[in-house]
Order: sequence, then structure tokens, then C-alpha cells
Amino acid sequence: MKPQQIAPVESSTETHKQDAPSVSLFITLLILYSVVCFSIETIPDLSAGMRRFLWYSEVCVVGIFTIEYLWRIYTAENRLKFIFSFYGIVDFLAIFPFYIAPAVDLRTLRILRLLRLTRLLKLARYNSALLRFSKAIALAKEELLIFTVGSMVMLYLAAVGVYHFEHQAQPEVFRSIFDCLWWAVATLTTVGYGDIYPITTGGRMFTFVVLMLGLGLVAVPTGIVSSALSAIRQEQESKGSGKR
Repeated sequence: MKPQQIAPVESSTETHKQDAPSVSLFITLLILYSVVCFSIETIPDLSAGMRRFLWYSEVCVVGIFTIEYLWRIYTAENRLKFIFSFYGIVDFLAIFPFYIAPAVDLRTLRILRLLRLTRLLKLARYNSALLRFSKAIALAKEELLIFTVGSMVMLYLAAVGVYHFEHQAQPEVFRSIFDCLWWAVATLTTVGYGDIYPITTGGRMFTFVVLMLGLGLVAVPTGIVSSALSAIRQEQESKGSGKR
């Protein structure tokens, strides 16, 4: 029986030619510089000179990203497809807050400032390891979707279970299923904040079961993604050996 061939995972960046290493490095450093400036802006009592420097830095960064975005649209084989692709949307969101800020009252739309952090997603285009990871996620998306749905069901059942055991003993703590969901999240993820915990024998036994399930819950997606990464790496190595 012949081994099953792995179908190549298409990337939305394939609509463009491969960027030169120097350009990729420059954009990567620019993204990191932008994020550092964003963080510095949150420091209280900055001097007027520093705020002015950060403003001009933002203007320069946005200008370069805007040129890059327009260039990618111009050189794309299918421009509409690129605009609505993952990377096209990320590129747009990376510059959108700067242009929309003067037109709106950011006192009520300060969340737009956080969109600047989408520039970090641009790193996936310029880093081969991140590109392999994104391909692995795409390869295992069906398994991850099933796992996510199963996790949500397990989370709800855990909340219902602890509500059954603890509601009468701690009505002020486990008041409703929604309160119990917080306990279920902290327990299934094995974080265990300790701010809400069972005191009955049945509740503690149930918690033990949920904790054991939580250990597996953490391990399953790791195995799925690791297997997909291994498949992507083998595919790339086979392509590389075939070109020799």
C-alpha cells in the first residue's frame, strides 16, 4: 500500500514573488520597532520631545507600510483575492488606525489603537518558521476545529457538573452555570487560580476527573500541530531534494 501523499498547502503570499532577504529583514525590524514605539507611548509623563519623536516615527512607519501595501496590490496576480486574503487584511489593518484617527473621536474608539498590533501578524510573511507554522495550522484545521468544539462541550459539561455538586454547599460562589464556567476554564486549563473551588466530597472527586481531562486537553492540540509541522517539514525537504 503506497503512503498517502500530503497535498501541498497553498499560501496567500504565493500571489507575489518571494521578497528579497534584505527587504524581509527590513520589514521585520520595522514591525518590531513599531511595536516598541507603541509600548513606549503607554509610559506616563513622557516629554513633549519624546512624544513628537514617536509621532514622526509612526508617520514614517505607516508611510512605508502604505507603500508596501499598495505595491503588493499592484503586483498581485489577482488583486481582489489579495485584498481579501489573510495577509491583505492584516496589511490593511496595520495602517488603518493611523488614517482613521483624525476622523473619529478616539476617546470612544481607543480600541482602534490596538489594531496597530496586527503588524505583528505581518511577521508571518517574512519568517520561514512562522510560515511553516501557519501551513501546519491550515493542514490540521479540521482536526483543530473538531477539538475546539469538543473542548467547548467539555467545558460546559464541567460547569454543569460542578454546579450540581457545589451549588447547595456554596450558593454564593457557584451561583449559576455562568459562575461555574469560570471554575471550569481555570480547572480544565490546569491554571487553578484558587479563587473558586469545591468543598464537598463529590465536588472534589469531580474536580479530580476534570483535572485529568484537562491534562489531556492541553496535550492534544500540541500533538496535532507537531504532527502537521513534521509533515510540512518532510514535504519541504522532499521538494528540496527533488530540485538537486
